[in-house]
Amino acid sequence: MDPKIKKSRVEYWPEILDLYRLVAQVSGKLARTSEEISGEYVKTFLKKSHETGLSLIAFEGMNIVGEIHAYKLEPNVFSHVLSELTIAVHPDFQGKGIGKALFSAFLTEVETRRPDIFRVELISRESNKKAIQFYSSLGFQQEGRFEKRIDSGNGTFEADIPMAWTNPGFKHAKNK
Repeated sequence: MDPKIKKSRVEYWPEILDLYRLVAQVSGKLARTSEEISGEYVKTFLKKSHETGLSLIAFEGMNIVGEIHAYKLEPNVFSHVLSELTIAVHPDFQGKGIGKALFSAFLTEVETRRPDIFRVELISRESNKKAIQFYSSLGFQQEGRFEKRIDSGNGTFEADIPMAWTNPGFKHAKNK
């Protein structure tokens, strides 16, 4: 499968909202539940991503089947970091290369067009071993554990695994 990938637009928020709500129905895929994903949530991450980060969408035909985004945190000491990275791929299209295509396009965009970004960060729950292995294959490094951070909803807690990718194209403002 060869999806069409392009930068998202704010006008796509209703379709992105539907995508995230659908993906959230699958246990362990997103931190938020379907009920926690609102239009305001989607509009907010799109706004932040468009202002300081990046948001890409994958199309199959006329339908949005995936989205990835990250944005800068405040204060300025984090100006070289894209964080809060989240990816959602429609359940019917998972395992078909959509996530890999989105990540590849995202990291290529950062490397080639965002020399101000040194790090891209994400966090994955420890039970999502497939995702952690996938992120590692893309060059993300594990940077520790946040023990008992995730309430698994069944009376147990699990760790969140912080991971980061560093941009080989980074140019520090002081070294330009």
